[in-house]
Amino acid sequence: MDKKKVVVPLVCHGHSRPVVDLFYSPITPDGFFLISASKDSTPMLRNGQTGDWIGTFEGHKGAVWGCCLDTNALRAASGSADFTAKIWDALTGDELHSFEHKHIVRACAFSEDTKLLLTGGVEKILRIFDLNRPDAPPREVDNSPGSVRTVAWLHSDQTILSSCSDIGGVRLWDVRSGKIVQTLETKSPVTSAEVSQDGRIITTADGSTVKFWDANHFGLVKSYNMPCDVESASLEPKLGNKFIAGGEDLWIHIFDFHTGEEIGCNKGHHGPVHCVRFSPGGESYASGSEDGTIRIWQTTSLNHNEHNPPPANGPSGKLNVEG
Repeated sequence: MDKKKVVVPLVCHGHSRPVVDLFYSPITPDGFFLISASKDSTPMLRNGQTGDWIGTFEGHKGAVWGCCLDTNALRAASGSADFTAKIWDALTGDELHSFEHKHIVRACAFSEDTKLLLTGGVEKILRIFDLNRPDAPPREVDNSPGSVRTVAWLHSDQTILSSCSDIGGVRLWDVRSGKIVQTLETKSPVTSAEVSQDGRIITTADGSTVKFWDANHFGLVKSYNMPCDVESASLEPKLGNKFIAGGEDLWIHIFDFHTGEEIGCNKGHHGPVHCVRFSPGGESYASGSEDGTIRIWQTTSLNHNEHNPPPANGPSGKLNVEG
């Protein structure tokens, strides 16, 4: 098929277990960065453009399920099966604080103003930690109808988005009242929820469907059936004219946003794809897989000869890092 051009990704090694979450920073004066969460308990930071390994955050005692960077990429956060969420110095790798929970932490998100950290997990409680007073008790929003799978901030930190791993739908919470103000209905549990850079679109993946919602009026904008069950989807951030989805069939599918037509398909992973994310400029996207690798794909054709081996970027190539 002509649309299946051979695209050779940058292959980022280093994790010894499945990669379950990826997060790109915004573009900073020093470029942009990519953090990954893995069941090997060690989040890793990379140069977002080249995939080159920068450092590994060491300190968790269990699988890391969620990770994020603040707006300036100066701090990282991670949520783990060891019942903690940790804040890290993204320049030195030092652990700045560890927030104790009573069960597995699945998701975390810095507020837009970087002053707060939102966490959610198996406890069915959303917690908001004040990073200026890390020892103070968090604010708790504790009537989530299920185990929290994803969290995000909306509307200049006035609204919180969450989805559950055991029931469908996306809940939108008013931060001031702590009440659910809207539920975006889906048939299957939402495994991926992304807010667009301009704050206008929410992209969700649930089962074999990818949906796009108006983030201000909460109406359904588009809904497309996928060729397989997908775990993650991401909208191109600059033009918004295409999106990617990855899941159980090991492929990264590229679709036209306006028509839903599949316009590309990249294969390279050797296990199900757990997470896909576009870079902040839209010139590339990353995928993380059960196979333990991250692959960074260029959105424009690179004219690679299909017989050229993909370049390998990661600690395995230059530094011996214990995973």
